Formats: sequence, C-alpha cells, structure tokens
Amino acid sequence: MEFRNSFRSTPTIVLNLIIINTLVFFAQAAFGGLSELSSINDLFALHHYKAECFRPYQLVTHMFMHGSFTHLLFNMVGLWMFGSMMERIWGPQRFLIFYLICGLAAGLAQMGNYVVDFWHIDHSVLSSEEIKLYAEIMSRNATVGASGAIMGVLAAYGYTFPNTQLFIFPIPFPVKAKWAIIGIIALDVFGGISKTSGDSIAHFAHVGGALVGFLLVLFWNKTNKKDFF
Repeated sequence: MEFRNSFRSTPTIVLNLIIINTLVFFAQAAFGGLSELSSINDLFALHHYKAECFRPYQLVTHMFMHGSFTHLLFNMVGLWMFGSMMERIWGPQRFLIFYLICGLAAGLAQMGNYVVDFWHIDHSVLSSEEIKLYAEIMSRNATVGASGAIMGVLAAYGYTFPNTQLFIFPIPFPVKAKWAIIGIIALDVFGGISKTSGDSIAHFAHVGGALVGFLLVLFWNKTNKKDFF
C-alpha cells in the first residue's frame, strides 16, 4: 500500500516517461523488436550515420527503446528514484528539457563512438563481399535505451545532493551520492576503453549523458538561471 501511494505521487513527467518506455518495450516485444535484426530496430534504434537504415530521428527514438526487460526495469527504477526528486525541484517543463538534452547528448556520444570503432574499416578498401558484410555489421550495431538520459539525471542529483547516503549493490555500506556517481562514470569510462568481449553496454553514451547533465546543472546553478530558454 505504501509503495502504491509512493508511485501515485510520482511527478508527472517521470510517471509519463515510465509509462511511455514500458509501452514501447511491450510494442517492441509484440513486433519482434527485441532481436538484433528487426525492422523495428532498423527504424528506431540508433545506428552508425553511414548505415543504410540510419535516420536523424533515431537520436530521439532510441532513448525510448530497451533491449530486455531487465534493461527497462533498471532504467525505470533509476528514473523513478532520482528523476522524481529532480522534477520536484525543477518543475515538469525544465526536467523534461533537461532529460531530452541529456538523451540527445548520449546519442551523439554514441555516434562518435561508432566513428572511432569503425574508423579502420571506413578508411579501408573493401571488396563487394566485405561491403555487404560491413553493412550487416552496422545494422546489428544499434543502440537502444534511456540510460544516457538517466545518467544525466544521476549526475544532476549527485551535484545537487552530494552528501546524500546511497546504498549501491553490492557495496555493503552507504556511499555519498557524489562518490557513487563518480564511481559509476569511472566504470563506464573504463568499460568503454577496455572494450571487453561480449560487453554490449554503450558506455560512452552513458558518459556523454552524464557529462552534459553535469555541465547543464553546473551552468544553471552558477548563473542562477530560472529557465533553459
């Protein structure tokens, strides 16, 4: 009962983002969009700008899609826990603008990561067979998820409430928000640089969202701006 009341008191934008992301996930599942090669992913997931299926609007649509129920669950819990507080402080309009800017920044960071990852292939002479294989690889390398936008929210929370104690699994003791967020970002930087085999996490998208989120809230607080306009 307590959880239900808490969920009902969730601010408007955070609640609607959770609903939209959940509905999109179930739509993906219904239309086969949870596999790497699908028309849903071709249309709405974020691709390399050289991919045949790349469209600029994917910088927005990718942040409302998820690759698995676990992916969705972790992101929505993070959005609910930290986004609710930030929306109460900023108001719905400002929070939505902040969230979308961080999501776009994450998408652009991931596009930059694609350029680096495929740099060698892009500057090589390929046979017709290799070009066909490369096109398939670019189609498979699609990014989905709200994680980048939520990392921006986490960075803003860590800046606004630096000394709040957080319990981060599996650490058995509370950690101050500022150190927890710095640790998460550091892990993403390490994961992006090390490029461990089988790691499908868009680490640099996370870093891009967090960095822009931090810079936005820093600028906003330093200039005492009431709006982003």
